Amino acid sequence: MSARVQRAPFDIGAELAGFGAGAGAVVTFSGLVRDEDGRLVALEIEHYPGMTERALTAYGEAAAARFGLSDWRIIHRYGRLEVGEQIMMVATAARHRVAAFQAAEYLMDWLKSRAPFWKREIGPDGPGNWVEARSGDEDALTRW
Repeated sequence: MSARVQRAPFDIGAELAGFGAGAGAVVTFSGLVRDEDGRLVALEIEHYPGMTERALTAYGEAAAARFGLSDWRIIHRYGRLEVGEQIMMVATAARHRVAAFQAAEYLMDWLKSRAPFWKREIGPDGPGNWVEARSGDEDALTRW
């Protein structure tokens, strides 16, 4: 059970080695920088060290308590990330698949709307605007 914020890429296979041992279900999600119809070259992601890790750990612990997880992992990257690169990973392990899937969705909704990261789009002409919160991401929290 862990949360990590790092600049370096990560290997999903290595991260999952031994993860969720004894669980009946393991669910993983990996987020990638998407192209946005050619408008995006990269994302620049910033965070507050210490505060961000504490927030991600709190989300993971809340998911473990709510869904009975036997294991969870959150990895989120920062810095300049090119289109196609991994931004983050969530992995959940539980006795049953429904709990593992719901916990992964729960974590994704909280990370998307509340995690203390700031993202700026970088287009072909250079840095653009900081990405604002989307109402749909906030609305997703209402189901939890």
